[in-house]
Amino acid sequence: MPRIAGVDIPDNKQIRIALRYIYGVGPKFADAICAEVGIEGNTRARELSDEHLAQIAAVIEANYIVEGSLRRQLQQNIQRLKEIRSYRGDRHRRGLPVRGQRTQTNARTRKGKKKTVAGKKGVKG
Repeated sequence: MPRIAGVDIPDNKQIRIALRYIYGVGPKFADAICAEVGIEGNTRARELSDEHLAQIAAVIEANYIVEGSLRRQLQQNIQRLKEIRSYRGDRHRRGLPVRGQRTQTNARTRKGKKKTVAGKKGVKG
């Protein structure tokens, strides 16, 4: 398995797909990297020479924020929002949706499993 930016990428996939295994590299960046290095996107990762892999790693290192530094940057951004007590920071703190989604129904991904609250007892009369 070739290793780029500290990540093992699968060698049996096309390089434009295999590059997406790197956190922070999506379809657009993967195609741009292939174009900048000058390799065909359909080439399998195992067919690339060590020279091409080194070129890809150099392009990623020079032009893109990926993996640990990207994760760290995102966490710092969220922490900044929490510290300045912005609305978005409060939503992060409470574990609720941040981007305006409804919460009366749905939002289970952010809120977690249902916490059942006991309803009113039936009044006899």
